[in-house]
Amino acid sequence: MKVSVIGCGLRTPLLLHGLVNADLGIDTVALYDIDPNRSRLMQQMGASIAAKKPVRMMASATLEAAIRDSQFVINSVRAGNIEARMHDERLAFELGFAGQETTGPAGFAKALRTIPIALEHARAVTDFASGAWIVNFTNPAGIITQAISTYTKAKVVGICDTPSELSFQIARALSEPWQDVETDYFGLNHLGWMRAVRVRGEDRTEQLLGNDELLAGLYPARLFPFPLIRSLRLIPTEYLFFYYEQRQAWENQKRLGMTRGEELGVLNRDVLEALDAAVDGGNLEGALATYRRYLNRRNASYMRLDGAGESAFAEEDAAWDPFEGATGYHRIAVDTIRALSQREPRNVILNVPNCTGPNCPAIDDLPTPDVVEVPCSTTSSGPIPQKIGHLPEAVRGLVISVKTYERLTIQAAISRRWDAATYALMQNPIVGSWSAAEQYVRRLAASGSEYFREFY
Repeated sequence: MKVSVIGCGLRTPLLLHGLVNADLGIDTVALYDIDPNRSRLMQQMGASIAAKKPVRMMASATLEAAIRDSQFVINSVRAGNIEARMHDERLAFELGFAGQETTGPAGFAKALRTIPIALEHARAVTDFASGAWIVNFTNPAGIITQAISTYTKAKVVGICDTPSELSFQIARALSEPWQDVETDYFGLNHLGWMRAVRVRGEDRTEQLLGNDELLAGLYPARLFPFPLIRSLRLIPTEYLFFYYEQRQAWENQKRLGMTRGEELGVLNRDVLEALDAAVDGGNLEGALATYRRYLNRRNASYMRLDGAGESAFAEEDAAWDPFEGATGYHRIAVDTIRALSQREPRNVILNVPNCTGPNCPAIDDLPTPDVVEVPCSTTSSGPIPQKIGHLPEAVRGLVISVKTYERLTIQAAISRRWDAATYALMQNPIVGSWSAAEQYVRRLAASGSEYFREFY
């Protein structure tokens, strides 16, 4: 099996660790990035990770060479690099919105910048790796997956580790083995909820909802008031914080004077310099040790700035190995590839069209072409979404509103019209204002970025 990775960001070594240790029959991993130095760095670190495995790590000079004859193409690109995220989030913050790369105005900017590139990559996959599955990690994952599904012939699923991480934290809170906990999940990417929790068949939802201490253990910071969760009768994933507590997120960023993207910009710059120096000096073990420390600091500070106004630079270094985590970026990628490689069905939460297979539609309240994030019975024939039915009244309006915004954003990214972009952003429930949306779009267009010049 050949697996290609498009985009060699700083989570690539973690992904490569998952791939080479997954016993999937992978013999080649091809890496491609528009920055050849980045793909070279990740290829050398990947070769060190795979030193005792029969897996060849390749740094490909072209997209075509990377994806040709692949069975799986993992798409994980960041157009404009971390600097683009920093710009988008800072601009959103200056206009009174929390800067966050997948929700609100910054998520919108990322989608506009990324959709044309994702479509180009998907069409290349259909040309040079016919039949390959695109496993889309690129954020905003739901929007990107829907764009590829709607406007190309590529086979695609979107993945995210957020649902599995919440499920794992629920198991920890209940002091139960993760494999014994079953959660009933539904929603969109970065807009999902658990509506039931069962342990060995016993419903434990009420126990969880009624206990403040258990609820507090589900999140990296105190994100949601407990009465809110009990009013919903649902357990939200952490990204709902930017919808339910948008003002608090903005105030926490204001208190620290930076957004998460700016925080990561500093962390990423420092670790890339250290990794380059270590690899160039032949110290691959030292590079991996540096990388593990970086991942631990990044993971430990996740949602701390937005949710609690706490800085990553104040975190103590953790002593555990992030490569061995039970959940995470690498685990969901491996689980998805494994499921799509086998005849026996496996249950995986994926971003897929709302109508695939006999349970059509999965979510009754949304059009069938829309991409939703739901559990899927998955085999080499593809994923079949679980029947969700009608959305709970508590969240139906929000889901429909966000899905409308996502649909319009894809149309704006393809048409490249400023009025279409403004209208799409206005429909985002975090924004909800033509004048605010217009101001954001105009400032994107005036930024000088090659990605937004057409939006004048």
